[in-house]
Amino acid sequence: MANADAEAVDFEPEEDDLMDEDGAVDVENSPRATLPKLKSAITGGASSSLSAPRKTKGRGFREEADADRQSRLASRDFDSLGSDGGPVSQRSIEGWIILVTGVHEEAQEDDLQNAFGDFGEIKNLHLNLDRRTGFVKGYALIEYEKFEEAQNAIAAMNGTELLTQIINVDWAFCNGPIRRKNMRSGRAHRSRSPRRRY
Repeated sequence: MANADAEAVDFEPEEDDLMDEDGAVDVENSPRATLPKLKSAITGGASSSLSAPRKTKGRGFREEADADRQSRLASRDFDSLGSDGGPVSQRSIEGWIILVTGVHEEAQEDDLQNAFGDFGEIKNLHLNLDRRTGFVKGYALIEYEKFEEAQNAIAAMNGTELLTQIINVDWAFCNGPIRRKNMRSGRAHRSRSPRRRY
């Protein structure tokens, strides 16, 4: 039944076909023949002929002298972090927050309050607990109102012992590059398994 609805397709060439019998394009009747040749933005305005040298797309491939580039970049006003090679403390919305890592898993808020309360009034103390075990995750966030109080707490408590564990104290929010002590200086690679041999 579906075959009865199908039309027969005629594959005979007609007069309005674009190709002649010999296969050449009819230039006068072709709608594509009238379009102008476009200049390429990639090749710098040259036509897409094979004789023109091909240029690479992207930044950094301009043919400009270093002096031109330096003068172009010097005229712009770029933002800078203003740090002298190290991280600079950043104030949070409400106060100065320090991060205490290496906290013993059985530590209580009172232990941290007693240890860090000597340096000033603690606005907020946050001690995260592991939901599965109920123990401390190993870090705490302590907020001070004044910068000097937080700075004194960092200077005095960094590297000290709290509940038989050595704690590290630093700013929670910093601007500038992060400096880290390499904990694995003895080993060149991280994996304990032997290196692959290719």
